[in-house]
Amino acid sequence: MLPVVALVGRPNVGKSTLFNVLTGTRAALVADLPGLTRDRNYGYGRVGPSRYLVVDTGGLIDDASGVEELMAQQTLRAIEEADRVLFMVDAREGVTPSDSFVARLLRRSGKPVMVVANKAEGKEPAHAGAEFHELGLGEPQSISASHVQGIDALMERALEGLVASGESEEFGDSVRVAVIGRPNVGKSTLINRLLGEERLITFDAPGTTRDAVYVPFERDGRHYTLIDTAGVRRRARVEEKIEKFSVIKALQAVDSANVVIGVIDAHDTVAEQDASLFGMVAERGRALIIAVNKWDGIPTDKRNEIRNGLSLRLPFLDFAPTHYISALHGSGVGDLVRMVDVAYSACMRDIPTPELTRALETAIAQHQPPLVRGRRIKLRYAHQGGRNPPVIVIHGNQVEQVPEAYRRYLANVFRKNFRLEGTPVRVEFRSDENPFKGKRNPLTPRQRRSRQRMMRRVKKGR
Repeated sequence: MLPVVALVGRPNVGKSTLFNVLTGTRAALVADLPGLTRDRNYGYGRVGPSRYLVVDTGGLIDDASGVEELMAQQTLRAIEEADRVLFMVDAREGVTPSDSFVARLLRRSGKPVMVVANKAEGKEPAHAGAEFHELGLGEPQSISASHVQGIDALMERALEGLVASGESEEFGDSVRVAVIGRPNVGKSTLINRLLGEERLITFDAPGTTRDAVYVPFERDGRHYTLIDTAGVRRRARVEEKIEKFSVIKALQAVDSANVVIGVIDAHDTVAEQDASLFGMVAERGRALIIAVNKWDGIPTDKRNEIRNGLSLRLPFLDFAPTHYISALHGSGVGDLVRMVDVAYSACMRDIPTPELTRALETAIAQHQPPLVRGRRIKLRYAHQGGRNPPVIVIHGNQVEQVPEAYRRYLANVFRKNFRLEGTPVRVEFRSDENPFKGKRNPLTPRQRRSRQRMMRRVKKGR
């Protein structure tokens, strides 16, 4: 699974700035989950070949109360989840009493901690971090998050010995299916139903992080690996009602999966937490199936109301089919497995270039691209640029001016034409460069004189 790196420190040392640099975003990427997180944000990142999950936290202060105390609790949970903790300090201000407080807390955690002296631009790295040796947490690493200095060296050191195993060979040719959702929506009941037994046969896959559960099973000769996120564990081992919830586990499971089943309780309204988790699945480009569980207990007159509510609250998931099931009684579960096969086939499909180009031409004939400064955007041909999810690359002129609405139109055309059910489709545009752009007239002087003589004869009527 992906290594987890937590950013911890007192307020205003640059944690959020570093988070944005590490994730390549300008804001928190995925999970502001009501009742679960406050100023604890999660994102995916990559430095060179190394992939990771990074957690941004609120500032830690001594004698916290009120909101600050809640933020401190969430920071402590982030530390528990982390494989590495980056303890951020301000190189311009030096060691403060708040830094010493955070250092004592981190020493008690037992986690591998690295001191990061931020805002060190213009200083010698050795001098910028020298004062922070007194914190007793090893050699400080000097960086400037705002100037993106020292980031590669920081992450190489932070990730040393940690390997992302999302595409591990240990799963062979099995279809990896992640089951995500809020607590108590029926994830473990659904997994038991898929297995066909009440006693789970599980194993801890090598390289997986704490409590991630992988469940292999076979149906109709096809091999699957269910990736469970908090809910399979025995009730006696759950330490708190929300557990250590599985934002981290859900993110890791999604990254490892081919298909994601998002489970919703039919008796509950769709919450912001559901939208955040499922939206993250779409952002990662994973195939998604929404399973509305406990459907057998819903009165007939309420069912249309629930269907309409789903459409209104999750309009950005129009590619994801919705199945209404009862995991407890098994109704609809067989259709859910068949849809997993359909979605997997769609997200892994290879589409020939001639077929994609014909579909593009048909789409343009039905609805042309808009005019830009009096000139029509020209889209010439399409080819496939990736799988899981399908990536369609379109070449043409003025493609940087293609409106987002037209991009969505083309994605829907490709999804419909090639029956790409259950998977998002990404459409990318590339410009066709003029081979003579920036060059002089390619004709030789002799050819130009000959051409000029010919044009004069034409004008004289010869």
